Amino acid sequence: MQTLFLQLGLPNRPEDVQSFIQSHKPLAPDIPLPHAEFWSASQAAFLREAIEEDSDWCEIVDELDSQLRR
Repeated sequence: MQTLFLQLGLPNRPEDVQSFIQSHKPLAPDIPLPHAEFWSASQAAFLREAIEEDSDWCEIVDELDSQLRR
């Protein structure tokens, strides 16, 4: 997860990742992760591409999505 946050240009220490997740959850079930209002345009595009292209990032993006919906 730390590597994904680094890729997204976000603080990536474990406590930063957890703080981000805690402050942005729960994400409504009807909002796709890349459409969440807290992403910049470039972050949303990266997430969308990771999911659509089933890239190497897809699994960790899915994990982030899951954690934001709990």
